[in-house]
Amino acid sequence: MTTVDGEKWRSSLVESQIKLLGLTANHELANAVAEELHMPLTQLDIKRFADGEIYERILESIRGDDVYVIAPIAEEVNDAFMEMMIVVDALRRASAGQITLVIPYLGYARQDRKAKSREPITAKMVASLIEMNGVDRVVSMDLHAAQLQGFFDIPVDHLQAAPLLTDYFYSRNLTDDLVVVSPDHTGAGRARKFADLLGAPWGIVNDNVAMSDPTSADAIVGDVKGHRAIIVDDIVDTGYRVQMTAKALLANGATEVYVAATHPVLSGQAAENLAADKNIERLIFTDTLRIPEEKQSSKFTTLSVAPLFAEAIRRIHEHKQIDVLLRSNNKPEVNL
Repeated sequence: MTTVDGEKWRSSLVESQIKLLGLTANHELANAVAEELHMPLTQLDIKRFADGEIYERILESIRGDDVYVIAPIAEEVNDAFMEMMIVVDALRRASAGQITLVIPYLGYARQDRKAKSREPITAKMVASLIEMNGVDRVVSMDLHAAQLQGFFDIPVDHLQAAPLLTDYFYSRNLTDDLVVVSPDHTGAGRARKFADLLGAPWGIVNDNVAMSDPTSADAIVGDVKGHRAIIVDDIVDTGYRVQMTAKALLANGATEVYVAATHPVLSGQAAENLAADKNIERLIFTDTLRIPEEKQSSKFTTLSVAPLFAEAIRRIHEHKQIDVLLRSNNKPEVNL
């Protein structure tokens, strides 16, 4: 009778391979993460029926593997979310070991509280659906509110783009006479942390005043006169708030205005309007979301978060802490 080698059997129990999947939304980022990890994306067949139904099939065995699905809930938001839910179902039925969703941009995160009667808290519903589908872990970046981690009862690794974005200003010697500004009071914590990384003061736009009269001295809380101002936000969607903030900053004595934002949603004519806005020197984004070629501008700089997500995946797989990724301005080196 053939006997089982106990040591090899124990080794096979603790060892599992990483498999990476990229979905339709921002497939370029999924490819970039795979390149950083020196491994291919797992083959996946995605089709749509004539009525819009989504079909997905995993074309490789993933039995017992740790699978990381890399895609934002963005672009066609509802389709992107359904793609994610369908592939998770396929992974569970194919006996994947652990399923981690790497969601660079968590769509619906702005609907995180009940501000009016009879409103849903859609962000919580999305979190619940993700858990109910059997996901083991979520990795995301710059959630609209950090408290969103508490909407999940599974581990959530919340990465931050601030070290990467601030490195843009360090690497170009743009750190003199800086002031960091939040476009509203809800982003004050984000602006303060960004300012700490740059060793700069920070302020807040009084958006109630700025909306009606951006040239008013009461539109800005803090001293911006004679300073290069950086507007810091997590999302640029319509771009209106950023444009209003830039106008208020220059009217109150700022010398020039930069925008640093993680997620370039850029709905409608936002990209065109921002590119034409003479009040803004440059906009620095990350590639959590894909900016289509027709929306690109010479005023936009896009920084890649692929090394950061790749290093997070490696550390999670090796059961190492990832908080070090939040403290460094240097591009992480990935060796898997």
